[in-house]
Amino acid sequence: MDRFFKLKQNGTSVRTEIMAGITTFMTMAYILAVNPDVLSAFKSGATGGDWTSIFLATAIAAGVMTIAMGLFVNFPVALAPGMGLNAYFATIILTSQGKFTFSMGLTAVFISGIIFIILTVTRIRQILLVAVPDGLKHAITVGIGLFIAMIGFKNSGILTVAVESGKDIKAHQFTDVLSFETVFHMGSLEDKSVILTIIGVLLISIFMVLRIRGAILFGILATTVIGYFMGMVNLGTLTSADTTWVPDLSKLRLGDFDFAGIMTTGIVSVIATFTFVELFDTFGTMVGTASRAGIMKNKEEGNKRVGKAMFVDAIGVSGGALVGTSTVTVFVESAAGVAEGGRTGLTAVTTGVCFLLALFLAPIAMLIPGSATAAALIVVGVLMVQSIREIDFQDFVIAIPAFLTIVLMPFTYNIANGISFGIVTYVVLAAAANLGGKSEKRYSIHWLMWVLAILVLARYIFIGSQG
Repeated sequence: MDRFFKLKQNGTSVRTEIMAGITTFMTMAYILAVNPDVLSAFKSGATGGDWTSIFLATAIAAGVMTIAMGLFVNFPVALAPGMGLNAYFATIILTSQGKFTFSMGLTAVFISGIIFIILTVTRIRQILLVAVPDGLKHAITVGIGLFIAMIGFKNSGILTVAVESGKDIKAHQFTDVLSFETVFHMGSLEDKSVILTIIGVLLISIFMVLRIRGAILFGILATTVIGYFMGMVNLGTLTSADTTWVPDLSKLRLGDFDFAGIMTTGIVSVIATFTFVELFDTFGTMVGTASRAGIMKNKEEGNKRVGKAMFVDAIGVSGGALVGTSTVTVFVESAAGVAEGGRTGLTAVTTGVCFLLALFLAPIAMLIPGSATAAALIVVGVLMVQSIREIDFQDFVIAIPAFLTIVLMPFTYNIANGISFGIVTYVVLAAAANLGGKSEKRYSIHWLMWVLAILVLARYIFIGSQG
């Protein structure tokens, strides 16, 4: 084991690596409850996704791909279905009025994974990473954070969306409200779901302030316990004759693709969004984790390992879709394991094994109320919004595109809209600043940014918006 993972060479031990792997699992295990809730629209089935099926897919995809990362790359990074992209996955289905199905969503993710593999193998990926300004990259992360938080607020009942309209509203149609009409409201603080969510946010926040490892997971569990005493958790399901502790793998949606059905309005932008967001999210997490683990001390060797890690990550995107879940990506929580001393792939293998063992805990995971996972979504939003400090808001060429990217994601309830407006406005403002000659510096506009801007404009002109 020492020879395979090069433990001594990396200044670590078996015990340290295993403890680091368990730590990483504890910090990201919340995804086992949150991802099925998000993709099944909080067990309502409105997306066409089955909670149990998605739970199994989440555990299997995270377990297998994280173990692969450890064995083939010797990298202390874990993978699982990513927050933000799972919310986007659910949203495009829920807002499509039946035109976009769960199977189509899995197909779009699968295709984005194939594109991702091609971009990685051909090294075009590196060009994309250079093309988009850092300010926009950070803005994308912030915007997704607000998008996730809004989902948490909305599904918990803290935020309600309602219209008191002065005109008739037709069913199953987008209806513009008048200037004096309001949409967002505070929910009832007497509602049990709202009360439990607020308690959950406070508990998770306190655990994070106290720097407790696995704060989000422990917060979810503690909120669930409180939910039991509030009559919102039914323990009777654990002893029900219909409950099985052995995973029923027949419920997996293996290869549940709909290639014929995806040729519909908006499919190009959906695939592009999955690919685009995953691209930048993965790069930042990979490099950041590698640097903290000391892997980038030797830049040449470090770049090689990061390149291999990106290839495994790319396979994970399509692999996740193959078993029935949204985009699988590297998790920033991997840094928790690195902070505990994880330096090699043994850390990742340990985390992956924990995810596979979690397959036998589905009945317990199903007890977790939506209020608990909604609280987790809100706090995850806080973590993602931290990237806003990296944006230079004194420079309007960066500030305005970044601002539009951030606010349009939650306010139009669409990640693609935020990215699209950010790209186009940056190209326009940077070109204007360069041509005007009054700016103290010239702004770099990569040729690929021009291509992306043209594609975005073509999409809105010929395909239109999504409502």
